[in-house]
Amino acid sequence: MTQPIRTPGRTGLSLITGGAGFVATNVAERLLASGRRVRLFDNLSRAGVEENLRWILQRFGDRVEFVRGDIRDESAVRRAVRGADQVFHFAAQVAVTTSLSEPFVDFDVNARGTLNLLEAIRACEHPPSLLFTSTNKVYGDLDDVLLRRRRSRYEPADEWLLERGISEARPLDFHSPYGCSKGAAEQYVLDYARTFGLPASVFRMSCIYGPHQFGTEDQGWVAHFLIQTLRRRPLTLYGDGLQVRDILFVDDLVDAMLLAHDQIDDTAGEAFNIGGGPASTVSLLELMDLIADISGERPGFAIEPWRPADQRYYVSSTAKFERLTGWRPRVGVRQGVERLLSWLAGARTPQLGAAAASKVAS
Repeated sequence: MTQPIRTPGRTGLSLITGGAGFVATNVAERLLASGRRVRLFDNLSRAGVEENLRWILQRFGDRVEFVRGDIRDESAVRRAVRGADQVFHFAAQVAVTTSLSEPFVDFDVNARGTLNLLEAIRACEHPPSLLFTSTNKVYGDLDDVLLRRRRSRYEPADEWLLERGISEARPLDFHSPYGCSKGAAEQYVLDYARTFGLPASVFRMSCIYGPHQFGTEDQGWVAHFLIQTLRRRPLTLYGDGLQVRDILFVDDLVDAMLLAHDQIDDTAGEAFNIGGGPASTVSLLELMDLIADISGERPGFAIEPWRPADQRYYVSSTAKFERLTGWRPRVGVRQGVERLLSWLAGARTPQLGAAAASKVAS
């Protein structure tokens, strides 16, 4: 494998594509608090992100540079990369449902947009390190995993898998246009590390949640459940509600992302499964029970048929990244859900409405 190019003379400038998004806002806050400068690149197409942008600009002022641009615009991407010594690539089309209805848009944003970024980085005299966020959807629907049905969840019949989770040794099986576009993008990132020696790595992420997340039915389901509870609106569950995910609080994710950049000589050219792992799993029904226990309000729900590419069970094995970096998740499920609920209750965003937020906060 070609050795990654080292980046001498770091400027202290981080580029974050999709920079007004949920994860991006948390990464930017951590970087800025540490003294780095941050350039946010975003087209502001996702509902709620203007709130995140306003918050980060008000808090950190002229240490933050905001560039309104689209990852599909090659010239804009090249300009955005200039001067950066590290790149967090979050700009994406993030919903399976959107990919089904608009596959060309999904491909252009996720696959072609990532290629635009890779070419811009490759053209730099000293290429910045790159972290790309992929998805567990690159493993397909996992229909071959034999599951047992318990009272409130599915779990693997294989005790080894139940204890450890899905590892990177799992064969790729792109499912849905979204899985294909993100999978293609991550493979380009890994190959540019191999072929051109770019200092780039990939996170195949499970369910991330935390402050600054305005979740929807299609993406960010933990926050969506909490927002609907605050608004006293019912949920729609696709399938039977027994499906299980490992959820990871965003603070723990940011820790992992900074380690991936700090140890880029070791992480370059590698893909890592990143999530809460077997210790932080929850089913949809269990999350509703937890919300009821914490808030006193249990959301109502309706059941609809399974959607294409839905996984009944996905839990990350994070052992590979843990062995390499020493990282461990620290925030448990209950603590994380409590923290996100508290943040949402105090946010008083247009998505929530001041009345609902005020009610819970009181």
